[in-house]
Amino acid sequence: MEQKEIIINAEDATAGRLASFAAKKALLGFNVVVLNSEKALIVGRKNVILAKYFHMRSLGKGAQKGPYFPSRPDMIMRRMIRGMLPWDRTRGREAFKRVYCFKAVPEKYQGKIKDAVKFEKTKALNYLTIKEIANTIRPQE
Repeated sequence: MEQKEIIINAEDATAGRLASFAAKKALLGFNVVVLNSEKALIVGRKNVILAKYFHMRSLGKGAQKGPYFPSRPDMIMRRMIRGMLPWDRTRGREAFKRVYCFKAVPEKYQGKIKDAVKFEKTKALNYLTIKEIANTIRPQE
């Protein structure tokens, strides 16, 4: 049986709406590919958004204990989709294996970007892209 695939262009899309759509499609058995994850938008006041993500990033108690929160934009998007899945059940974990997120558009999907699901841009004035959040919360070496 051939797996069905849904390609989503995350550019200028509200991240939460995109994540819930992707999670539902993954639960229905589709392979979900999210392109341009770093260009997805998180709506709200900038200081509130950054405080939330700094807090999530600081929750782990060292390298051995979790929860682990990613600092790469594509992994932040994937983690957001994971939050919309029933992770404590087998079907949620199986659905999560069908979710793929990319920072840009890989060569494999260059020709398919035109046919990707596109969300309309938010009309909100206050927002941050996932790339801006990742660059701010990334630990400084």
